[in-house]
Amino acid sequence: MRLLLVEDDTMIGEAVLDLLRAEHYAVDWVKDGEMAETALRTQAYDLLLLDLGLPRRDGLEVLRTLRARKDRTPVLITTARDAVAQRIEGLDAGADDYVLKPYDLDELLARIRALLRRAAGRAEPVYEHRGVSLNPATREASVGGQPVVLSAREWAVLEPLIARPGLVLSRAQLEEKLYGWRDGISSNAVEVYIHGLRKKLGADTILNVRGLGYMVPKG
Repeated sequence: MRLLLVEDDTMIGEAVLDLLRAEHYAVDWVKDGEMAETALRTQAYDLLLLDLGLPRRDGLEVLRTLRARKDRTPVLITTARDAVAQRIEGLDAGADDYVLKPYDLDELLARIRALLRRAAGRAEPVYEHRGVSLNPATREASVGGQPVVLSAREWAVLEPLIARPGLVLSRAQLEEKLYGWRDGISSNAVEVYIHGLRKKLGADTILNVRGLGYMVPKG
């Protein structure tokens, strides 16, 4: 999953960036509202973590602009603005959830997982499909009840596919889940991780859709 972190406080930003990358998310970090708008217009994200008190353009303006162009990216507001009226304003502007600073990092991760589940149309905390089970909270995987060890990159490829069985994702879309701006992209990376996943989970777990990409079959 690829996330955009919009945070102008360097200390907070570095801590959250390290936390999210340790949880195997691909993360891009920008420090002002104009950079956030540029990133959101040029890159697809699975979730936006948005501070409100930003330089150059306020976070609420970024949010309103995002929703005005019908972009449904889940938005988690992270801010020190603690007045009830301000929280209401953020939610009414199109935010999906709100967490106040200083926040507990474990709670932040739980809220991110909940929003990603909701965006995938799922309520249950564990992805289960055709005997394959993924628990995003613990990063545990199993096949037929037997534990399987997945690398961070394998997890990053599998999670968006198994979250939406039947949805075809192109190689470019899967690369976006794997890499942030600072990371280099090898030409055959996705194919390598797909091959590894098939060896661990079964050859028919992930299917090629010729000319389009990859999918986890429905049913």
